[in-house]
Amino acid sequence: MTVIWTKDGIVESDPWIEGDAEQGPKLLSLADALAHAQDNAPFGVVLQPADDVTALAPILDRVAIVALSFPAFNDGRGFSQAALLRQRLGYTGELRAVGAVLLDQVPLMLRTGFDSFEVSHAPTIARLTENRLPGIDLHYQPSADSTDAGQGYSWRRTARANG
Repeated sequence: MTVIWTKDGIVESDPWIEGDAEQGPKLLSLADALAHAQDNAPFGVVLQPADDVTALAPILDRVAIVALSFPAFNDGRGFSQAALLRQRLGYTGELRAVGAVLLDQVPLMLRTGFDSFEVSHAPTIARLTENRLPGIDLHYQPSADSTDAGQGYSWRRTARANG
C-alpha cells in the first residue's frame, strides 16, 4: 500500500500518475519533461538522484509538481536537489519525496521544502496517519521553512553582553 501524505494528513485522491495515462496530469522523467515542455497540459517531473536539477530552470514555471526520488534510505541527494529547487531556482510548486521515505526523514524533508510524501513503509504510514512526527528542537542551519529562531545560522546569533 502506498499513500500520499502532507502536513494536512493523508491525501485521499492524488491526481498525479506516472507514465502514459490517457487522462489527467502526468509525472514525466526529466528527458520527457524537457521534450514536452511546450504542451499545455499540466505535468510534473520525477527526478532521479543523478539528474541535473538546473536543467529544469527554463521550464520550471510550467512544472506543477517535482517528485524527487529517494531510491534508498541512505541516499540523501534528494535533499540537495530540494534545496537547489527552492533556494536557488525559486521553485514554489509542489515538491514531493518518493521512494524509500521513512519517518525519521520527514521532519528534515519538511525543513528542506518538501510538501508531500509518497510513503509505502507501513510503520511510517501508521505514524503519519496519527500525525506523530519525531521532533527536532534545535537546528544548526537555515531552511526553506520558517522557524521560531529565524532563518540565520545559530552560530551567527549575537550573545548577550554581561554586566
